[in-house]
Amino acid sequence: MWDDAFPSFLIGLREGLEAGLVVSILVATLVRADARSRLPQVWTGVLAAITLAMSFGAVLTFTAASLSATAQEAFGGTLSVIAVAFVTAMVFWMRRSARTLSGEIKERVTGALTMGAGVLILTSFLAVGREGLETALFLWTTAQAAGESAGPLTGAAVGLVLSAALCWALYRRVLKINLTKFFTATGAVLIVIAAGVLGYGLRDLQEGGVLPGRTAYAIDLSGSVDAGSWYSTLVQGVFNLTPTMTWLQVAGYVGYLATVMTLFVRGVRAPAAGPAARKAVSAQGAPSVRRRPGWVVPVAVVTVPAVIAGLAVAFGRPKPAAAQTVAVSGKECGNGFSAPKPGRQTFQMHNTGDKTSEVYLVDPDTNAVYGEIEGLAPGTTRALVATVAGGTYAWRCVPTGGTAVTSKAVRVTGGGAAKAVVPVSARDLATPLKQYRAYVDQGLATLVAQTRSLAADIKGGHLDRARTDWLTAHRTYASLGAAYGTFEDFDQKINGRADGLPGGVHDKDFTGFHRLEYGLWHGESAAALAGPAQQLAADVAGLREAFPRQDFDPSDLPLRAHEILENTLQFELTGDTDEGSGTNLATADANLAGTRELLAVLEPLLTTHSPHLLPTLDSDIARLQKLLDAAHHGGSWTPVSGLDATARARVDGATGQLLEDLSPVPDLLEIRKSA
Repeated sequence: MWDDAFPSFLIGLREGLEAGLVVSILVATLVRADARSRLPQVWTGVLAAITLAMSFGAVLTFTAASLSATAQEAFGGTLSVIAVAFVTAMVFWMRRSARTLSGEIKERVTGALTMGAGVLILTSFLAVGREGLETALFLWTTAQAAGESAGPLTGAAVGLVLSAALCWALYRRVLKINLTKFFTATGAVLIVIAAGVLGYGLRDLQEGGVLPGRTAYAIDLSGSVDAGSWYSTLVQGVFNLTPTMTWLQVAGYVGYLATVMTLFVRGVRAPAAGPAARKAVSAQGAPSVRRRPGWVVPVAVVTVPAVIAGLAVAFGRPKPAAAQTVAVSGKECGNGFSAPKPGRQTFQMHNTGDKTSEVYLVDPDTNAVYGEIEGLAPGTTRALVATVAGGTYAWRCVPTGGTAVTSKAVRVTGGGAAKAVVPVSARDLATPLKQYRAYVDQGLATLVAQTRSLAADIKGGHLDRARTDWLTAHRTYASLGAAYGTFEDFDQKINGRADGLPGGVHDKDFTGFHRLEYGLWHGESAAALAGPAQQLAADVAGLREAFPRQDFDPSDLPLRAHEILENTLQFELTGDTDEGSGTNLATADANLAGTRELLAVLEPLLTTHSPHLLPTLDSDIARLQKLLDAAHHGGSWTPVSGLDATARARVDGATGQLLEDLSPVPDLLEIRKSA
């Protein structure tokens, strides 16, 4: 449960701090200025924002829909910029108020409080509203990913309570400060906070595709600063400064801070109206204005979001059409299918055959895929949901071990264009496979020479040189990870582990790199290691000879793009494969090089199918590479066990992030059978 709660705790703390800091200073300002009567306007805005966030969460829950990633970022960024504008106006209002203070403090501050109720409500609403919407969306997606809501909700609640406590402490502290100093100090603090919010908003707009430069980083401290640490979270929550910032973020932050802070320090040059002038205005009296009841605005701002949310749930949910039941089999593929209406449709796919099948909704002319079900067992029915628009549609049934069959096509008019995935064929992967086979073949040729040198070192009794050559050869082999599936029994002979062998590291069947690693770093003699070294060289030479004839399935390429680093995270970064050399991070570095090479040959296909993915992967790889380089000291590497907790968490976190961003690659480049 804590694994699911911790990310929500951080977001609750971060978003709560951002909203609470502005609100607490605003409340303290009004209290210190003896304007407590204006506090309901602040709390009205806060309550409206909370209601909006809860209503938004209800819409997400009950309609099972969410904003797209780009729309979410663009919305958050726009609201951030608006919030900065209002906070900036608030700061200069406080600065002007501070310049009017003299003997009669309360009278002068009360006179300076000329802001209308709507401005106070809107300021507090925007301060809380943006964070509330982000928190609601984050909690909803986290709960969906976790499969339960107790953990995320608990973590968020703890984070929000802690942020409220911190803001309360700030509130109590500022009330004890001299009012003139208070206006100046809090104004300066708010300017720094607003600069961070602006930078954060610009980043959101970049992520949403509204502004350019999403991957142009001016600052990248991810290799030396742990973004998940308590101090980093606190700095991000208060100042919105992150370990990685783009050039646009930095320019916006520095430009806003320099400009606004300079104007703030200089102050407003216009003279303030004196007490006599204000008394004259007061004596003349204000025009008679019919005041609305005090409860109208609070009730309205709370009720309106709830009503809108209810209407969205009631009318925004797509109206399901009567689901068609479509037959799936080699003989009856597509029976029962007729031209559907444009829009979101549910098809009940019923396997009428005797074999487990895959079924795809396709465009028979382009082979574009609009929806799919895998592993549909005989006699079972499963729902396939797809968005139908103008175009041609057919069903493609692929029984296990059988031939793909495509149904009769139907034509749908209207509704624009449907979103589809253009499938990858074995022909599309032929060129990347040829390039990667050449890379592996060259690597094996190098490995043959390296293992022969290693065997010669041991035979000659040069064990220090052998340790160096062992690491060089092992790194070469570790960089060929995408081909391990084609190496057959050679992989166990060359890079097998002692786990599961009756005699463990002393078992006669324990061979290869790890057998030599154990001996070289546990004081075995050259004579004892000569046989295993010669055997390793012979096995590598055998693999080099056999590889051109081995079957290399092209579908393995996109799959291995993810699996190489999965093994790195499981075996190397845990130290499980260490037999004494302490070079797991060197192996991880070689695995990363192999992943980079694999992505290079897949680049044309990935650029076509997901043009925004490669820049993200490049950034992830550079971040992980920087962390691994920090563990490399000349000819030696820091053992995994020698990393402190923070450094180890950074490496694990960077690897996990890269794995997460690599996870779409197998699906994007999956080979689908066609009729």
